[in-house]
Amino acid sequence: MALTVKEEKGFRYVDEGTGQTLLLLHGLFGALSNWEGVVNRFAKNFRVVIPMLPIYEMPIKDAGLEGLRIFLEEFIALKKLNTMIIMGNSLGGHVALVYTLKNPEKVTKLILTGSSGLFEDSMGGSYPKRGNYEYIRERVAYTFYDPAVATKELVDEVFETTNSIPKCLRIVAIAKSAQRNNLAAELTTIHTPTLLIWGLNDTITPAMVAHEFNRLIPNSTLRFIDKCCHAPMMEHPEKFNTLVEDFLMN
Repeated sequence: MALTVKEEKGFRYVDEGTGQTLLLLHGLFGALSNWEGVVNRFAKNFRVVIPMLPIYEMPIKDAGLEGLRIFLEEFIALKKLNTMIIMGNSLGGHVALVYTLKNPEKVTKLILTGSSGLFEDSMGGSYPKRGNYEYIRERVAYTFYDPAVATKELVDEVFETTNSIPKCLRIVAIAKSAQRNNLAAELTTIHTPTLLIWGLNDTITPAMVAHEFNRLIPNSTLRFIDKCCHAPMMEHPEKFNTLVEDFLMN
Protein backbone atom coordinates (compact mmCIF):
# COMPACT_ATOMS: atom_id res chain seq x y z
CA MET A 1 0.00 0.00 0.00
CA ALA A 2 1.61 3.24 -1.14
CA LEU A 3 1.45 5.92 1.54
CA THR A 4 -0.01 9.27 0.54
CA VAL A 5 1.59 12.35 2.09
CA LYS A 6 -0.82 15.18 2.87
CA GLU A 7 0.08 18.82 3.51
CA GLU A 8 -1.68 21.29 5.77
CA LYS A 9 -0.42 24.60 7.18
CA GLY A 10 3.24 23.66 6.74
CA PHE A 11 2.88 20.12 8.12
CA ARG A 12 3.44 17.00 6.02
CA TYR A 13 1.90 13.79 7.26
CA VAL A 14 0.25 10.48 6.50
CA ASP A 15 -3.30 9.88 7.76
CA GLU A 16 -4.76 6.44 6.98
CA GLY A 17 -7.70 4.48 8.41
CA THR A 18 -10.24 5.24 11.12
CA GLY A 19 -10.53 4.52 14.83
CA GLN A 20 -8.31 5.39 17.77
CA THR A 21 -5.22 7.31 16.71
CA LEU A 22 -1.96 5.38 16.38
CA LEU A 23 0.73 8.04 15.97
CA LEU A 24 4.06 6.88 14.52
CA LEU A 25 7.32 8.80 14.99
CA HIS A 26 10.34 8.04 12.80
CA GLY A 27 14.03 8.27 13.69
CA LEU A 28 16.84 10.62 12.71
CA PHE A 29 17.23 9.11 9.24
CA GLY A 30 13.72 7.70 9.16
CA ALA A 31 11.52 7.49 6.10
CA LEU A 32 7.88 6.63 5.46
CA SER A 33 8.97 3.27 4.08
CA ASN A 34 10.05 2.34 7.64
CA TRP A 35 6.39 2.18 8.65
CA GLU A 36 4.70 0.56 5.63
CA GLY A 37 4.27 -2.79 7.38
CA VAL A 38 2.72 -1.13 10.43
CA VAL A 39 0.32 0.99 8.37
CA ASN A 40 -0.74 -1.99 6.26
CA ARG A 41 -1.48 -4.06 9.37
CA PHE A 42 -3.17 -1.48 11.58
CA ALA A 43 -4.97 1.01 9.31
CA LYS A 44 -7.86 -1.48 9.18
CA ASN A 45 -8.67 -0.86 12.86
CA PHE A 46 -6.88 2.36 13.78
CA ARG A 47 -6.35 5.84 12.43
CA VAL A 48 -2.63 5.71 11.67
CA VAL A 49 -0.98 9.14 11.59
CA ILE A 50 2.67 9.78 10.73
CA PRO A 51 3.89 13.38 11.00
CA MET A 52 7.07 14.02 9.03
CA LEU A 53 9.42 15.43 11.66
CA PRO A 54 11.17 18.55 10.29
CA ILE A 55 14.63 17.19 11.09
CA TYR A 56 16.25 18.61 7.95
CA GLU A 57 14.24 21.83 7.66
CA MET A 58 13.76 23.28 11.15
CA PRO A 59 15.66 26.45 12.10
CA ILE A 60 19.09 25.48 13.36
CA LYS A 61 18.46 27.27 16.69
CA ASP A 62 15.46 24.98 17.27
CA ALA A 63 17.14 21.75 16.08
CA GLY A 64 16.84 19.54 19.15
CA LEU A 65 14.47 17.51 21.33
CA GLU A 66 12.65 20.59 22.64
CA GLY A 67 12.05 21.93 19.13
CA LEU A 68 10.73 18.55 17.98
CA ARG A 69 8.43 18.28 21.01
CA ILE A 70 6.97 21.73 20.29
CA PHE A 71 6.53 20.79 16.62
CA LEU A 72 4.66 17.64 17.65
CA GLU A 73 2.43 19.54 20.08
CA GLU A 74 1.53 22.01 17.34
CA PHE A 75 0.75 19.22 14.87
CA ILE A 76 -1.41 17.36 17.41
CA ALA A 77 -3.28 20.58 18.21
CA LEU A 78 -3.88 21.26 14.50
CA LYS A 79 -5.30 17.76 13.94
CA LYS A 80 -7.20 17.84 17.27
CA LEU A 81 -5.81 14.46 18.31
CA ASN A 82 -6.61 12.99 21.73
CA THR A 83 -6.25 9.65 23.53
CA MET A 84 -3.44 8.57 21.24
CA ILE A 85 -1.28 5.48 21.15
CA ILE A 86 2.23 6.68 20.27
CA MET A 87 4.86 4.46 18.69
CA GLY A 88 8.41 5.71 18.16
CA ASN A 89 11.59 4.25 16.73
CA SER A 90 15.05 5.49 17.77
CA LEU A 91 14.91 9.32 17.97
CA GLY A 92 11.15 9.03 17.43
CA GLY A 93 10.89 7.07 20.67
CA HIS A 94 12.77 9.83 22.47
CA VAL A 95 10.37 12.45 21.06
CA ALA A 96 7.44 10.25 22.16
CA LEU A 97 8.84 10.15 25.70
CA VAL A 98 9.41 13.90 26.06
CA TYR A 99 5.93 14.54 24.62
CA THR A 100 4.33 12.05 27.04
CA LEU A 101 6.14 13.56 30.01
CA LYS A 102 4.58 16.95 29.16
CA ASN A 103 1.18 15.65 27.99
CA PRO A 104 0.42 12.40 29.87
CA GLU A 105 -3.34 12.88 29.61
CA LYS A 106 -3.22 12.58 25.80
CA VAL A 107 -1.33 9.27 25.61
CA THR A 108 -3.14 6.03 26.42
CA LYS A 109 -0.30 3.67 25.43
CA LEU A 110 3.35 3.93 24.41
CA ILE A 111 5.34 1.63 22.12
CA LEU A 112 9.08 2.20 21.98
CA THR A 113 11.52 0.37 19.73
CA GLY A 114 15.26 1.07 19.76
CA SER A 115 14.52 4.35 21.54
CA SER A 116 17.15 6.87 22.52
CA GLY A 117 16.74 8.70 25.82
CA LEU A 118 19.13 6.73 28.02
CA PHE A 119 22.09 5.69 25.90
CA GLU A 120 22.89 5.30 22.24
CA ASP A 121 25.94 4.59 20.12
CA SER A 122 25.12 7.78 18.28
CA MET A 123 25.44 8.05 14.54
CA GLY A 124 25.03 11.81 14.71
CA GLY A 125 28.56 13.00 15.43
CA SER A 126 30.45 11.14 12.73
CA TYR A 127 27.67 9.69 10.60
CA PRO A 128 27.14 12.60 8.20
CA LYS A 129 30.46 12.02 6.45
CA ARG A 130 29.86 13.81 3.19
CA GLY A 131 30.84 12.41 -0.20
CA ASN A 132 31.90 8.92 0.92
CA TYR A 133 29.26 6.53 -0.40
CA GLU A 134 30.93 3.36 0.88
CA TYR A 135 31.17 4.78 4.41
CA ILE A 136 27.47 5.70 4.35
CA ARG A 137 26.58 2.24 3.02
CA GLU A 138 28.50 0.60 5.88
CA ARG A 139 26.88 2.81 8.50
CA VAL A 140 23.38 2.18 7.19
CA ALA A 141 24.05 -1.57 7.11
CA TYR A 142 25.33 -1.32 10.72
CA THR A 143 21.79 -0.53 11.87
CA PHE A 144 20.47 -3.90 10.62
CA TYR A 145 21.23 -7.47 11.65
CA ASP A 146 20.93 -8.52 8.01
CA PRO A 147 22.89 -6.00 5.89
CA ALA A 148 20.68 -6.88 2.91
CA VAL A 149 17.91 -4.82 4.53
CA ALA A 150 20.06 -1.77 3.76
CA THR A 151 18.85 -1.59 0.17
CA LYS A 152 20.50 0.61 -2.42
CA GLU A 153 17.43 2.86 -2.35
CA LEU A 154 17.80 3.36 1.40
CA VAL A 155 21.54 4.00 1.18
CA ASP A 156 21.02 6.42 -1.73
CA GLU A 157 18.46 8.35 0.32
CA VAL A 158 20.79 8.71 3.31
CA PHE A 159 23.74 9.54 1.03
CA GLU A 160 21.77 12.34 -0.61
CA THR A 161 20.77 13.71 2.80
CA THR A 162 24.33 13.68 4.13
CA ASN A 163 25.61 15.52 1.06
CA SER A 164 23.70 18.61 2.15
CA ILE A 165 25.67 20.81 4.58
CA PRO A 166 22.53 22.47 6.06
CA LYS A 167 20.95 19.05 6.66
CA CYS A 168 24.16 17.74 8.23
CA LEU A 169 24.27 20.68 10.63
CA ARG A 170 20.74 19.90 11.80
CA ILE A 171 21.43 16.16 12.09
CA VAL A 172 24.47 16.82 14.30
CA ALA A 173 22.58 19.38 16.43
CA ILE A 174 19.65 17.01 17.00
CA ALA A 175 21.92 14.02 17.71
CA LYS A 176 23.86 16.03 20.31
CA SER A 177 20.60 17.25 21.86
CA ALA A 178 19.43 13.63 22.17
CA GLN A 179 22.71 12.62 23.83
CA ARG A 180 22.38 15.46 26.37
CA ASN A 181 18.70 14.73 27.04
CA ASN A 182 19.01 11.75 29.40
CA LEU A 183 15.60 10.85 30.80
CA ALA A 184 16.65 8.41 33.54
CA ALA A 185 15.42 10.68 36.35
CA GLU A 186 12.02 11.28 34.72
CA LEU A 187 11.01 7.88 33.34
CA THR A 188 9.75 6.70 36.74
CA THR A 189 6.93 9.28 36.49
CA ILE A 190 5.53 7.73 33.29
CA HIS A 191 2.62 5.47 34.24
CA THR A 192 1.30 5.02 30.71
CA PRO A 193 1.22 1.32 29.73
CA THR A 194 4.39 0.91 27.67
CA LEU A 195 5.58 -1.84 25.32
CA LEU A 196 9.31 -2.03 24.62
CA ILE A 197 10.17 -3.99 21.46
CA TRP A 198 13.90 -4.39 21.00
CA GLY A 199 16.20 -6.09 18.56
CA LEU A 200 18.29 -8.52 20.60
CA ASN A 201 21.26 -7.58 18.40
CA ASP A 202 20.73 -3.81 18.46
CA THR A 203 24.09 -2.06 17.94
CA ILE A 204 22.81 1.51 18.46
CA THR A 205 20.73 1.11 21.63
CA PRO A 206 21.92 -2.28 22.96
CA ALA A 207 19.83 -4.78 24.91
CA MET A 208 21.05 -3.36 28.23
CA VAL A 209 19.30 -0.09 27.29
CA ALA A 210 16.01 -1.94 26.83
CA HIS A 211 16.38 -3.56 30.25
CA GLU A 212 17.03 -0.14 31.80
CA PHE A 213 13.93 1.36 30.16
CA ASN A 214 11.98 -1.63 31.48
CA ARG A 215 13.35 -1.08 34.99
CA LEU A 216 12.62 2.65 35.04
CA ILE A 217 9.17 2.82 33.40
CA PRO A 218 6.82 1.34 36.02
CA ASN A 219 4.09 -0.08 33.75
CA SER A 220 6.31 -1.44 30.97
CA THR A 221 6.68 -4.77 29.20
CA LEU A 222 9.85 -5.78 27.34
CA ARG A 223 9.92 -8.07 24.31
CA PHE A 224 13.02 -8.99 22.29
CA ILE A 225 13.23 -10.10 18.66
CA ASP A 226 16.23 -12.29 17.87
CA LYS A 227 18.46 -11.73 14.83
CA CYS A 228 17.26 -8.16 14.78
CA CYS A 229 19.00 -4.83 15.18
CA HIS A 230 17.77 -1.22 15.50
CA ALA A 231 14.58 -1.21 13.38
CA PRO A 232 12.48 -4.29 14.23
CA MET A 233 9.45 -3.00 12.30
CA MET A 234 11.58 -3.18 9.13
CA GLU A 235 13.64 -6.32 9.79
CA HIS A 236 10.89 -8.52 11.24
CA PRO A 237 7.59 -6.79 10.42
CA GLU A 238 5.37 -9.81 11.11
CA LYS A 239 6.87 -10.54 14.54
CA PHE A 240 6.89 -6.83 15.38
CA ASN A 241 3.25 -6.32 14.37
CA THR A 242 2.10 -9.41 16.27
CA LEU A 243 3.70 -8.09 19.47
CA VAL A 244 2.10 -4.69 18.90
CA GLU A 245 -1.31 -6.23 18.20
CA ASP A 246 -1.20 -8.35 21.37
CA PHE A 247 -0.38 -5.23 23.38
CA LEU A 248 -3.09 -3.08 21.79
CA MET A 249 -5.83 -5.69 22.15
CA ASN A 250 -5.20 -6.31 25.88
